[in-house]
Amino acid sequence: MRLLVTRPAPDGSRTAAALRARGHDVMLAPLLTIEPEAEADLGTGPWGGVLITSANAVRALAAHPRKDELLGLPLLAVGRRSAEAARATGFAEVVSADGDAAGLARLAAARDRTPQAPAHVRLPFLWLAGEDRAGDLDGQLATQGIAVRTVVLYRAVIATALPSDVKDALAAGNIDGVLHYSRRSADAFVALALAALIDIKKLTTKHYCVSSQAAAPLREAGAAALAAAAPDEAELFGLIDAG
Repeated sequence: MRLLVTRPAPDGSRTAAALRARGHDVMLAPLLTIEPEAEADLGTGPWGGVLITSANAVRALAAHPRKDELLGLPLLAVGRRSAEAARATGFAEVVSADGDAAGLARLAAARDRTPQAPAHVRLPFLWLAGEDRAGDLDGQLATQGIAVRTVVLYRAVIATALPSDVKDALAAGNIDGVLHYSRRSADAFVALALAALIDIKKLTTKHYCVSSQAAAPLREAGAAALAAAAPDEAELFGLIDAG
């Protein structure tokens, strides 16, 4: 198939390589650029652990002057890829929820707090988050009596236009499928296609989305969007294999 990958670097290149290894022709058009907030105020703690809902969080942490203060804490990651990124950044104790924000909240609720803290003290978690967030992790933690400090450690900046070769390929019907890894990138695709005078309702292109949240803007725009059964790249690739 002729596929377009819209996710930011460096994940987009890794996804493209995996798809090419499966025999697909792949174009890359990162619609978001991840910019770290190197001076984000992490607060004073102490923390019961670190939460991340994206690998971008720990990549952004690498540029933060207080990174080393956090590396000794347990880190709870939303999924396998974000857990791998945390280990690569230097976190030793990493656990993956293998799911979504709700799964991460359940994992946080089940975890013991920092051993050094008195048994009656429930230390808050530190959530290293993006500026734009899907879901309500704060609220889900609050319902379970878990305190969290949310720190915006990075932001995703939307591209100003589709690359010219991608725009031409879409308009000519030369892209069979587009992969979307977040609602924000799907929103960006819809907006940039509109700006390029491309009516995505009229395209035969299918949209393969990592979640129903990512699929929502495309469906609202009238495009054919399929959502993976679980927010995992293997599930997303399964949609493509199924045609």
